[in-house]
Amino acid sequence: MAIIAEPRRPNPILRLGVALSERIIGRRMEPARLLAWYPRAALGAGVLESLVAHREPSPRLLKLVRVAASLTASCAFCADMNSFEAGEAGVTDAELAALQRGAEESVASFDARERLAIAYARAISSTPLVFDEQLQAHLVELFDEREIVILATTAAQVNCWARTIQALGIQPAGFCTIPEA
Repeated sequence: MAIIAEPRRPNPILRLGVALSERIIGRRMEPARLLAWYPRAALGAGVLESLVAHREPSPRLLKLVRVAASLTASCAFCADMNSFEAGEAGVTDAELAALQRGAEESVASFDARERLAIAYARAISSTPLVFDEQLQAHLVELFDEREIVILATTAAQVNCWARTIQALGIQPAGFCTIPEA
């Protein structure tokens, strides 16, 4: 249970935005509802969500990055939400289970770019941040500049949400169950 209750009378514009997002997603969005306590934060979060990458480099690669970042940041809500509809992005239950175990190197269906993007997402989501020279060299070798920025900002966005959601005590919303490791 969250550490604070939802505002009783949220800003009408925010209330409309939350209702629209819940209709699109099909679930109650407690993070958005709690952010209504501070409309500027809610607006900023909405803008961030609307501008993040969804299709490039590929939906599958972005889904893998989001799930890896969620699991590494130990955010149950994030892992729940970011693994939702993984199959539609081409991510299998076996691949999700491997990510849960941290065993992506053992999955033959992950190609070199996917393995590297997962490793990068894990590095971005770990404390302390460590980007060794080999990881950086491989990134520049396998991804172009735009793709590296997209991967970095995608993982960073998950981390921002992970910290906010954990700080507010928000629990998973039942989007998806990652297969047991």
